[in-house]
Amino acid sequence: MAYRPSKKMRKTLLGGGAVVLLAGLNAPAALSFAEDRYHAYKIDQPAYKAEYGSWEQVNIPKEYRTNAIHAALLHTGKVLIVAGSGNDEKHFDEGTFDTVLWDPAENTFQKIPTPEDFFCGGHAQLPDGRLLIAGGTARYEVLDDKVERAGGGMRVKNENPDKPLKLKKGTVFRSPSGVEYKAKFDVTVPKAKREFEVDYFETGQMKPWKTKVTAAEQRVFVEAVDDGPDAVATDAAQYEIVGLKGKEAKNSYGLAEKITMDKQDFQGIRAAYEFDPTAEKYIRVDPMKEARWYPTLVGLEDGRVLSVSGLDDVGAILPGDNEIYDPKTKKWGKGPFHYFPTYPALFLTKGGKLFYPGANAGYGPADKGREPGIWDLKKNTFTKVPGLTDTDQLETAASLMLPPVQDQKVMVLGGGGVGESKKSTARTAVIDLKQDSPAFEAGPDLPQGTRYLNSVIMPDDTVFTSGGSEDYRGRGASNILKAQSYDPKTNTFKEAAEPTVGRNYHSEALLLPDGRVATFGSDSLYGDKDNTKLGKFEQRMEVYTPPALHRGKDKRPVIGNGPQDAERGTTVAYESADADRIATARLMRPSAVTHTTDVEQRSIELGLKKGEGKVSVTVPDDPTLVPPGWYMLFVTDTDGVPSEAKWVKVA
Repeated sequence: MAYRPSKKMRKTLLGGGAVVLLAGLNAPAALSFAEDRYHAYKIDQPAYKAEYGSWEQVNIPKEYRTNAIHAALLHTGKVLIVAGSGNDEKHFDEGTFDTVLWDPAENTFQKIPTPEDFFCGGHAQLPDGRLLIAGGTARYEVLDDKVERAGGGMRVKNENPDKPLKLKKGTVFRSPSGVEYKAKFDVTVPKAKREFEVDYFETGQMKPWKTKVTAAEQRVFVEAVDDGPDAVATDAAQYEIVGLKGKEAKNSYGLAEKITMDKQDFQGIRAAYEFDPTAEKYIRVDPMKEARWYPTLVGLEDGRVLSVSGLDDVGAILPGDNEIYDPKTKKWGKGPFHYFPTYPALFLTKGGKLFYPGANAGYGPADKGREPGIWDLKKNTFTKVPGLTDTDQLETAASLMLPPVQDQKVMVLGGGGVGESKKSTARTAVIDLKQDSPAFEAGPDLPQGTRYLNSVIMPDDTVFTSGGSEDYRGRGASNILKAQSYDPKTNTFKEAAEPTVGRNYHSEALLLPDGRVATFGSDSLYGDKDNTKLGKFEQRMEVYTPPALHRGKDKRPVIGNGPQDAERGTTVAYESADADRIATARLMRPSAVTHTTDVEQRSIELGLKKGEGKVSVTVPDDPTLVPPGWYMLFVTDTDGVPSEAKWVKVA
């Protein structure tokens, strides 16, 4: 039960100054003031906090406030907050890209030089503790009524097998009718492929060598030199590259299917970097083959990372061209071909297959790639699973592998209709992937239809969820100032303390090493109920302290000395004066979250043995359950109070 002050106490709280106010103000305003005052008192009481938890805003110096688009916890305990251009076209045009490194233990901040616009890229944890970041923004969208110049994708061909073709931004392509278009970016087309052919006469004698040349191709977005509809090209054509001469002009040209004045979508970049938590800087690695904006990066059992979906370099959703990054070689290779909408939620399951619950964020047609299923990467087969309701409202849904990961259950929470739909659902559902024929089953409803819900796995095997909005990007002042905790064992929600900062699009939440939950960002489309004022990006940060930390703040179990490295299948021991009351041990993978999508977080149950002054934990011998990398080791006592985390590297 929530804390309830006595009638006498309430009279004291709401009397005095409140009576004076009632005399000088209208009754509704005075009543509202009194209610707010009472609410502030109530939620500050120890009994309330021990039941529901509490929220606290973080003091961020002005120079470090940023538009948090991405957030990732590093094995140093610091949080990398990545904005890039931060959904601010002015910042993009100026080349002002932002990253802030936050140390929650000391509440200190520092700026990190940011070499690319990582806005709406993807990220994943690597085995050595670095964070892979790939993709981002090459160009902001231009809406239909704002398009002044025709534009479209140009395929640039190079038939020269001896050298690549390098064209600078601004290179002009001329149509057969003389209309000119400029390349919006630099483009390099590889050398053409030369193949030798051998043939034989009927007598068996060999013919002279013949060569076959296959043109190389690269794509670039072009825009008409002049404004207006006269530059629209509705038919496929070949384009001269202005400025090339002789053999180079003969071997090189552009091909375009059509160039229009339709809406021009965001466009992705190919760039990839590793962020080094020790050196605290970005390090360039080989770029992806495909440009990607809104991609999902998911770690695999061998430490490689699969990059999936995204908008390409001309603003089209990739048809299924996925690729895999190898952290050993720092290079990308071809991945299995399969189509997904952008930012699909993909979870590594026991056996190495990926599970797609249908949850996604962003772009793609309503009738393609929306059904949940199991993706076998080796066979490149996709097996659909039944049972999920409201399948037309999976965009901006939250999803996660329920703790512990050995249970192989995945949950979907809320979501909305495709694009700017007003639809939202309170539906939750859970699927047990250990079943022979897995199917979703209904879970308890959320308090209301919710998009952009942030969901975080906690050390006690519960899931903390908060925020979201009922309408697209918080339209109509629809942010939801509610939070709740889900218990997988009972399949029920429990009310939690209410946040004071609304969170919708471009918001994140993650578990900190001290057991609290940090929440960032939010990008409301409008700032008022009538949708007449443009919204502002939410730069306040708020941290939730769960009830257990209030109940047991003076008796948290402590993990003492012990190894920092652990191999799968082995048992490692740690000193602990609290060994006799420790009930569970978990390895928790640090988050890398954006757009309601966090495929990195997972909680792994460890075998636990207790001795005098020490605990021993056994790591499962299965890389599909425990991918290589850094983890937070938490132990929880018999009262559900967690320790602070100890960082452990699993090889």
